[in-house]
Amino acid sequence: MAKQKTILVTGGAGFIGSNFVELAQGAGYKVIVYDCLNYAGHLENIENLLPKPELIHANILDGEQVLSALQVHQVDWLINFAAESHVDKSITTPRAFVETNVLGTLQLLTAAKTYFDSLTGASKNEFRFHQVSTDEVFGSLGQVGKFSEQTAYQPNSPYSASKAGGDHLVRAWFHTYGLPTLITNCSNNYGPKQFPEKLIPHMILCALEDRPLPVYGNGQNIRDWIHVKDHCRGLLLALEKGKPGETYCFGGNSERKNKDVVYAICHELDQLKPSKRGLPYSKQIEYVADRPGHDFRYAIDDSKAIRELGYSRKFKDFENGLKDTIAWYLENLDWCKKVTLKTGAQIKYDWAKVQA
Repeated sequence: MAKQKTILVTGGAGFIGSNFVELAQGAGYKVIVYDCLNYAGHLENIENLLPKPELIHANILDGEQVLSALQVHQVDWLINFAAESHVDKSITTPRAFVETNVLGTLQLLTAAKTYFDSLTGASKNEFRFHQVSTDEVFGSLGQVGKFSEQTAYQPNSPYSASKAGGDHLVRAWFHTYGLPTLITNCSNNYGPKQFPEKLIPHMILCALEDRPLPVYGNGQNIRDWIHVKDHCRGLLLALEKGKPGETYCFGGNSERKNKDVVYAICHELDQLKPSKRGLPYSKQIEYVADRPGHDFRYAIDDSKAIRELGYSRKFKDFENGLKDTIAWYLENLDWCKKVTLKTGAQIKYDWAKVQA
């Protein structure tokens, strides 16, 4: 009987990480969550999962703790979700992004190499280090074309530059030291348990509070949206079937202008929870000064993942996935309140109005 594989999930109490933990456990893997539980990582994201995954409360900058986790749990696969990921914050406080996304990745790689070098036989052959990255490392697209595994890195924000730095280290550890690594790049994720600083949950909560819905610039910037559960299925496929040293891209095939996403949120809220003022939520949309260095367009060509991994998307229509997502937030406003207040987030909500 084959040994049950153990996956160490760094950042496993965050948005994408916790959704991956749920998927991996459902697929029969043993999961160890490694998370420092900062503003984006929350026990609330994993405490109701069955079985409840073991949590190592530590920072990826602590290389000795990472190595201990690998050794004690005899880890087969390490997948790294741990990251500072908010572009606006990276513009004002870039140092934290470099520390986590570059130096933290370095610590993970160093520990993983030490552990990998100690392995023998099948354990050594099957070990994987999986770096979860973003399409933002590729820079910005014009009106046509898509990012693919062959696209050169050209990051434009401190966030994307720090993620690119971590990715380059991962590539170097494969080519220099022979560490069996994978890198995956994805488009914008949406779905349950996303921290309220991000576009979709932030717009939902602002709408319910009757505050303005801020849209950068003229709202013409375009993003490709992938449901988090589709992304996580791709990530697990990459671990199961991916070739060491390779990169795989995952997209949602759902390009939307930012302003159209906000209008779609308003439309769904009009149906699911009409405004107390009796007006369409779209009346609350306001256009604000654009973000510095705001990339115009992202889009992903994931034909390699479809061809080589057998990847497919369950959520083929962004609007249906968005409706499910909004319904989740409306049913989990207490979760939004708890995680936001607990972290002292910069974005403040009037919860009496939101939950009225």
